Amino acid sequence: MLENLKNKVIEVSKDAQKIGLCKHKSGNFSIRDEKTGYVVVTPSSVDRMKLKTDDICVVNLGGEIVECKEGRKPSSETMMHLEIYKVREDVKAVAHTHSKFATSFAVLAKRIPAVIYEVSSMGLKDGYVPVAKFAVPGTVDLAKSIIEPVKRSDLFLLEKHGGVAVGYDLDDAYLKVQYLEELAEIYYRSLLINNGKEPEAFTSEQLSAWKYPEKFEI
Repeated sequence: MLENLKNKVIEVSKDAQKIGLCKHKSGNFSIRDEKTGYVVVTPSSVDRMKLKTDDICVVNLGGEIVECKEGRKPSSETMMHLEIYKVREDVKAVAHTHSKFATSFAVLAKRIPAVIYEVSSMGLKDGYVPVAKFAVPGTVDLAKSIIEPVKRSDLFLLEKHGGVAVGYDLDDAYLKVQYLEELAEIYYRSLLINNGKEPEAFTSEQLSAWKYPEKFEI
């Protein structure tokens, strides 16, 4: 069932582990199928490099397992993914990682300002990456903690946990979570160079002002 989506989840999961966004069986990815409404999601506690198509689980938006190989369980963060899909009907994929720089700011519950203009396409309605209040991973409380942040941004941090990005497909969500880590690293280095002083950041108005030019005239 939904083999093409399962294989896409595997492809992204392996790449995320390879480039260091996820380690030690951490992080999770999902895609919502437009036709059935079902969600394909990574399994719990499986080395991403060893994933096979039938390892990927399928659930409905109510959290009921539709398909899952014996001995496998959907990611413990599945409730969070499902809550995102319920809150944002435009979202078709979710990427959750434990990358080092983004998670460092998550540990401090410190939101990340838009210090580079490239994040103007990341849906930061308030001009920064928000932080979802801490809740124990894999709980209903964690799932509920993301409701307000995901309404305000396509990128957000989970306090003391990691980072999340949403998109119109998994490639989009995965690209955004990579941008999140890059933004976090640049912000960290800017603070370091600037002796802890906050760098100037773009406002939400500035981020939304740019439009693709109708003519390329100088």
